[in-house]
Amino acid sequence: MAQENLLQKSLRFNTIVNLIDGGFFGFALGLASFSTVIPLFIANFTDSAAWIGLVPAIHAVGWQFPQLLTARWVSRMKRFKPFVLFMTVQERLPFLGLALLAWWSPAIDNRLTLTIAFSLLIWQGVGGGLTANAWQNFIGKIIPYNLRATFFGAQSAAANLLGGIGAILAGFLLERLDFPTNFMVCFLLASGMMVVSWVFLSLSREPDHPIDSQPDNQKVFWQKVLVIIRKDRPFRWFIISRILFQFATMAAAFYTVYAVKVLGMGEVAAGVMTSILFIVQVVSNMAFGWLADRKGRLPVLMIGALCSVIAAGAAWLAPDYNWFYAIMIFAGMASSVFWTIGIAVSLEFGTEQERPTYVGLANTLIAPSAILAPLLGGWLADWVSYRLTFLVSALFGLLTWLILFLFVRIPQKAPLPAALAYSADPPLETRNQ
Repeated sequence: MAQENLLQKSLRFNTIVNLIDGGFFGFALGLASFSTVIPLFIANFTDSAAWIGLVPAIHAVGWQFPQLLTARWVSRMKRFKPFVLFMTVQERLPFLGLALLAWWSPAIDNRLTLTIAFSLLIWQGVGGGLTANAWQNFIGKIIPYNLRATFFGAQSAAANLLGGIGAILAGFLLERLDFPTNFMVCFLLASGMMVVSWVFLSLSREPDHPIDSQPDNQKVFWQKVLVIIRKDRPFRWFIISRILFQFATMAAAFYTVYAVKVLGMGEVAAGVMTSILFIVQVVSNMAFGWLADRKGRLPVLMIGALCSVIAAGAAWLAPDYNWFYAIMIFAGMASSVFWTIGIAVSLEFGTEQERPTYVGLANTLIAPSAILAPLLGGWLADWVSYRLTFLVSALFGLLTWLILFLFVRIPQKAPLPAALAYSADPPLETRNQ
């Protein structure tokens, strides 16, 4: 009962500090964006679209792949926060490394620069992945599930609002400062924002929670994993739709590079375009989070799939770079749905004790597609054209929508008071979203 009272009393405080944490984290990612700034930095040392496309892929797969591997460990934690605070340093510190690398890059061979850069990106991605399962369960514990989509939407909105400001600032820095000072300053400022973010995260209040007194051994754990995959059909179709969604959004990794290198967009305009992406996500994250909590997750997932089709289809047809301002609007909406609503949905399956396993499966099983999708997109761009990449991405978007419409069903839990959100397993309604 003490745990429930503390969760109830701390709900507002925890919400505020975690929104601020997300905001400054987003500010950092605006200054050192995986879709614009870092690919442009890498493009100074290679012309390969496949290598450039690996930048967001490494970030995504690094975040996703380790989550099942940490699930058993996470399920045995009485508190998630200490682990989250320690491990998240590993996803923040590499930005300082990128700043140092940018500064020294003129004196280093291109191949060595790329090797160090991708090593830092792998470190950052894996650090995020080792943090991710515990962090999602931490949020699932301190935020009631009937408010989770709204919270994730609001946190993402805060991240994208400050991220939009960071992206505009990055655009001006890249345009007005000489290379490599421009990239060094962007990465250094991103490092500072990461520190501020960590401080607010550390202020969160989390009580202990009960755990299974006889935890599964390694063999039993993996047996349960196989049972979930075989028997939980709704969850299996959700995973399939997430895998296809990766290919539906693979074109987004190439929008900025295509607009700048092929269609002649300036770097300041590229920064403005990125800020549009962030600003759209501010609105769409809040709107989709609110809508998902009130009208159901599945309709919002279907909207996201259609947005990916529109973005990639428009990029395929675009005669000049001005189209990409509108394209970024739909790309931002698709991204909001995939990440924000996807995280909320992954917390809907299974019991509280099973949640780390479901969260791990929901991310680890889509990790291969996170790396294969941009590799496919980069290969198509290198060997044929960027436009073919955009067309294939749009077709995958259509297939994703079809799978969502025909097969995906998401369990809907009945609302409970906030204080009871973590301490009990609520009954499931008979209807599905």
